[in-house]
Amino acid sequence: MNTIRQRKGIKNTEVSEDYAAQEENVKLEHKLPSGSTSRRLWETLSFTLGGTIALCVGVLTSVYLATLHENDLWFSNIKEVEREISFRTECGLYYSYYKQMLQAPSLMQGLHGLMYDNKTESMRTINLLQRMNIYQEVLLSILYRVLPIQTYLEPVYFYIYTLFGLQAIYVTALYTTSWLLSGTWLSGLLAAFWYVTNRIDTTRVEFTVPLRENWALPFFAVQTAAVTYFLRPNLQPLSERLALLAVFVSTFLFSLTWQFNQFVVLLQALVLFTLDSLDLLPALKASWLYGIQIAGLLLVCALQFLNSMILGSLLISFNLSVLTARRLQKNLKTGNFLKRLGKLLLHLFVVLCLTLFLNNIIKKTLNLKSDEHIFKFLKAKFGFGATRDFDANLYLCEEAFGLLPLNTFERLSDTLLFSAYLFVLCVTGTAALAGALHNLSDSTHRPPTGSVGTGAVSLRPATAYNLMHSVLFGLLALSTMRMKYLWTSHMCVFASFGLCSPETWELLLKAIRLYNPKRMCVMRYSVPILTLLYVSYKFWPEVMAELSELREFHDPDTVELMNWINSNTPRTAVFAGSMQLLAGVKLCTGRTLTNHPHFEDSSLRERTKAVYQIYAKRPAEHVHGLLRSFGTDYVILEDSICYERRHRPGCRLRDLLDLANGHTMDGPVQNDPDLKPADHPRFCEEIKRDLPPYTAFFTRVFQNKTFHVYKLSRNK
Repeated sequence: MNTIRQRKGIKNTEVSEDYAAQEENVKLEHKLPSGSTSRRLWETLSFTLGGTIALCVGVLTSVYLATLHENDLWFSNIKEVEREISFRTECGLYYSYYKQMLQAPSLMQGLHGLMYDNKTESMRTINLLQRMNIYQEVLLSILYRVLPIQTYLEPVYFYIYTLFGLQAIYVTALYTTSWLLSGTWLSGLLAAFWYVTNRIDTTRVEFTVPLRENWALPFFAVQTAAVTYFLRPNLQPLSERLALLAVFVSTFLFSLTWQFNQFVVLLQALVLFTLDSLDLLPALKASWLYGIQIAGLLLVCALQFLNSMILGSLLISFNLSVLTARRLQKNLKTGNFLKRLGKLLLHLFVVLCLTLFLNNIIKKTLNLKSDEHIFKFLKAKFGFGATRDFDANLYLCEEAFGLLPLNTFERLSDTLLFSAYLFVLCVTGTAALAGALHNLSDSTHRPPTGSVGTGAVSLRPATAYNLMHSVLFGLLALSTMRMKYLWTSHMCVFASFGLCSPETWELLLKAIRLYNPKRMCVMRYSVPILTLLYVSYKFWPEVMAELSELREFHDPDTVELMNWINSNTPRTAVFAGSMQLLAGVKLCTGRTLTNHPHFEDSSLRERTKAVYQIYAKRPAEHVHGLLRSFGTDYVILEDSICYERRHRPGCRLRDLLDLANGHTMDGPVQNDPDLKPADHPRFCEEIKRDLPPYTAFFTRVFQNKTFHVYKLSRNK
């Protein structure tokens, strides 16, 4: 298993303009000379300073995370095989295709190898560009070949530095979004500070570098910034077109780099639908964004050779249904409160029915099953009946797919982030609710432009969008811990915007009858500055301590295994084992696999379940037959799985297999009455006794403290 230990013998060394609707409340303009030249000069200086700070903060964050990665693993000093092993689970699988492209004699041969791959899944030729989101690896391999950098930059460093460079774009985009919302770059600076000081909950790039979300989330942040700008009122036609182009490009790049793109963009579409239905967003702009989402996903679908998960996605069905329902229902936003509420409920029903009908038709026509495991998981997770489905239970029993732990909120509260977020959420949420009720009660429909609501309660479309965005992604994070990174980064944006925005303080001060422009101006600058000072004072020593802590990668058992495979097995050998380990085998040795961690294929899921019978209660002949049906030459057994204690009883891999096979589970666990004792002992335990029924089919050829490798006999 991968471990991190202290190093031995090493000494410690080493965008913005205010809206016309807000101009009477603008902060510093009252103190400026009255001439328009002076004002333009001030705005230019402010924009230049804010932009410079944004770039500097982005670059510094990138360097900080890269330094943590180096300090944690001593990446520059460890062997190549150790570097590759440090790319855990599916990270290693993705990086292996970058390595494969670089080792190919030519680019065309490398691309051909990816499109007609027969080493990722034995006895099967698959198109990796269709199945997986690896265009980024292809692009980087091409760049590394054509750029004059081979002499002074190793391929692995070009790869990881690109990922850490994307973090600079990520933080700059968060900074920009907050700046666009609040009208001051001070909020962008606070957002960046919060992102860094809450690093444990905002990113995991430093220890899972090639993970798909680390490629995708920077583009998603850029898209959010572009949507925020697009929703500003009174944009010039050219600015509007450029904003739409930025939304399209960032949506496309986000979707191209992450297999879960459709589910994230679907939530974004739900945000647009909710706000449009409540008249908190201009309908025309919402339609443009629906269309861009569809276009971006279809372009990705074309590049991925008509990937089935995209064709059958709920997002495409939902967006088409919304646009169709609009055509069918005229005068949706007219009438008194009861009429509009009735029309709204009917609209919801029509969209829901059309979405389910269209999605069902597409999936049945194309016989799509790529994402059925996700819906099985969701069904079981939200209490629609217990399941014995092996694939669904694999997700249910992983901590990353469980509920968000409560200690997350303790950490976020230590930096004042969560407290500020709740404050801003309450103020803006109340304003949005009041604005929505007013819109539903208004019989004379007027399209939203600069703000929604009346009197002391008003909210701009961009603010309403980011509010709803934060709420929906917050619900996603609460239900599934792995998705918290979509929420916590935007939490930094939304909380910092609220503390620096005249909109928030105006709403609050008017609500408590203490509003005047000077008081509002004092609050919007003093509170964020004090927060910045507090965060800097409290967490600067911790950041410095992190940077001075030096450790090194240490996993001798896995290194020994990979070296043995390279030295003692043919290049054409086929290996079976756990998904996570086999990804490393593919990267470090180039051997053929029976299965791997990219789980978005129904036949692969069935194959993985069959291979995992090595940890179930099955006879040697049965296991041998299953493995040989996939062309297996060697099988790797891991003690950490066979005798697993990481998961609770009932969630260990062997328990999930027993449950799926109808066998009673071992240990202190509640078994259902219909489960029966198995007729055979557990394979991974019994094979180590070298009894005749097992030695006839399996010969031990390697073992250490963690791994046992057996060669399969050719006869059945």
